[in-house]
Amino acid sequence: MRILYHHRTASKDGQAVHIEEMIDALRSEGHEVRVVAPGAPEANADAADQGSGRMGSDMGWVHRLKAMLPKAAYEMMELAYNLVAYRKLIAAAREFRPHVIYERYNLLLLAGLMVKKRMGIPLLLEVNSPLVLERSQHSGGLALQRLARWAEGAAWRGADTVLPVTEVLANHVRAYGVPSERIHVTPNGINRAHFADAPMPEAAKMRLGLEGKVVLGFTGFVRDWHGVDRIVDWMASPQAPQTTHLLVVGDGPVRAALEAQARRLGLAERVTFTGVIHREQVPAHVAAFDVALQPAVTPYASPLKLMEYLVLGKAVVAPATPNLREVLTDNVNALLFDPAQPGALEGALTRLCSDTSLRQRLAQGAADTIDRLDLTWIGNARRVTALVEAGA
Repeated sequence: MRILYHHRTASKDGQAVHIEEMIDALRSEGHEVRVVAPGAPEANADAADQGSGRMGSDMGWVHRLKAMLPKAAYEMMELAYNLVAYRKLIAAAREFRPHVIYERYNLLLLAGLMVKKRMGIPLLLEVNSPLVLERSQHSGGLALQRLARWAEGAAWRGADTVLPVTEVLANHVRAYGVPSERIHVTPNGINRAHFADAPMPEAAKMRLGLEGKVVLGFTGFVRDWHGVDRIVDWMASPQAPQTTHLLVVGDGPVRAALEAQARRLGLAERVTFTGVIHREQVPAHVAAFDVALQPAVTPYASPLKLMEYLVLGKAVVAPATPNLREVLTDNVNALLFDPAQPGALEGALTRLCSDTSLRQRLAQGAADTIDRLDLTWIGNARRVTALVEAGA
């Protein structure tokens, strides 16, 4: 199958991981994938060559541009980008003659829909978040909200198949009038090969100087809403074993505040930030976790960090939100807590850190989850191409 893959993502965070892994999975299944994306020198640029591989970083230049421009001007630039993307896509489509266009949805991005209408090529639209809602609530809001809402609805309704990452997100898509038969939930996945050589937990702890510790681990770009400050506060409480150590694999805007909090509570030696690291280093760090932390979650997301925790068989503590319960079951592959109940996260941590057998049981349940639900990029690639072959 010839697949024309289109995205407008310039970041080197989890979005880049999703893009690169999906393209690699499609290619590994024998399909030809042509990529059209920002910064690609030509339409058939290999997406894997565009990523830095460095994890826990953020798009600083994008945020600087947003800060410099009036919101309306920045949003009009996003809309105008469709002219650039359309020219690239139409040229690639005429030369490559794809069976399908696979596009990663972005705000005000309509180029894939435009080419579909012009050339009659089926359009698969991957949706990772309801960006009108997200941008309205964060990043200073939207100046052109009515335009953005119209574009989001046009893109979602115009696609032949919409691929939201959770059932919660699928409900957002349905609210725009997209029929359920055109919606197929496709959660984020994992590439087992990237984690195959991860060391055993004790070896990983030894390499990091954490022998004898109960390691609480978090991966990714940590922000204030993640609630990692609650973990630090709990570690200072009498309920927390003195052997607990927080390992944050990544960086983030709240790093300095968390490190200051740890110093103030006398925990400076029990909190470690790795800073930005290469993707290939992530498995060796996650391998050291005894308890994998998902203290909070965006309500419609399919967190990549969760897949990393599961593939390495880690005891997960997470909120009992509908999107996470699509993958996690309390006392089977995670210890879930009620995010609306004060002290529930802390109580779950106390229970999990004090009960080795519980951690072992949840870890085994976590390890079994990937195969049980086929949460792999290869699995996603097969599901997507099956939809195309079935004419979905």
